[in-house]
Amino acid sequence: MATTKKGKTALMGFDAGMGAIKLYGEHGGLQFQSQVAHNGTQKVAAVMGLARQLAPLHVESAQGSFYVGPDAHSWGRAVENLNYERLTGAPEMYALLFGSLTRYAQQHGSFDRPLSIVVGMPQEPITGPDAQDNINAVKKWMTGTHQWQADGEEHKVEIADVKVTSQPVGALFDYLLTEDGHFISNRKAAFKSEVGIISIGFNTIELLVVQDRKIVQKFAAGTTAGVRRLLDLVKDSNSYTLGELDTLLRSKSLDIKTALPIWESEVSGVIGQHWGTTWKRFNKILLVGGGAALLKNTLPYKFNGKAFVPDNPVSSISRGLYKLRVQAENRKRK
Repeated sequence: MATTKKGKTALMGFDAGMGAIKLYGEHGGLQFQSQVAHNGTQKVAAVMGLARQLAPLHVESAQGSFYVGPDAHSWGRAVENLNYERLTGAPEMYALLFGSLTRYAQQHGSFDRPLSIVVGMPQEPITGPDAQDNINAVKKWMTGTHQWQADGEEHKVEIADVKVTSQPVGALFDYLLTEDGHFISNRKAAFKSEVGIISIGFNTIELLVVQDRKIVQKFAAGTTAGVRRLLDLVKDSNSYTLGELDTLLRSKSLDIKTALPIWESEVSGVIGQHWGTTWKRFNKILLVGGGAALLKNTLPYKFNGKAFVPDNPVSSISRGLYKLRVQAENRKRK
């Protein structure tokens, strides 16, 4: 069952990525591609000589009827809103939440208790004058009892508690903590010194530096130069939605040989603009996100041995958010 062994709630990390929703709980992680399309495509019967197509997950709720997940843009009218406002409760976010929870339950069993979720958000919407309003909006739409149908099957989940933090924080605690919420002994000392985090997601590059549990404010930055920028550089990219290009990229069917080094240069430029050579004083530099996976054979070597790429850089944030929530539960029980 997709629950924690102890406590009244099932703990979960939720990385609200523009390229994919990442969930992580006691039984492991899940990536669910953030493609959404309005339902409405007339299905074509099987045609002799052509492969049979499986429809993407079809989610229906009070917020609407959508195809979600891999290949959704091939089956309906694409919903491709990459504005941060979508994270505060747009209909497609409900559909992606329901789709990802459906797939998680299918893999690990139905949720038999309420969920307690830590949400990782991009830094921009949770900093500045509107930060608290955005955080409250996320908590409001996610908290409560949710009902939906997925491919005609009824689902119901209660989300009892929602906490919000920045995505790079998840990466930090993935590096520092075990899955039972305890500090990894040979990494705990890094928490006192400066640790840099570079999160290269689908939409954004997020930079954060933490020292002694505090953010070093002058090094925090975020820019929309993530993997979507790589896709923009691909020849004839305007012929496809970003979601379709992302699907081709994930299946290794997209030719990025020319675009990849150009984009890597842009990524390095963003880091240099905000950190300069100051990174040399950092104890460690954590590289996470789908972009880090694409650049793992080159980008780490720019940091003279200080870079650390986790075993699964894509799921690192959601896994770290889960570990952080487990650590908080451990403290409550003491």
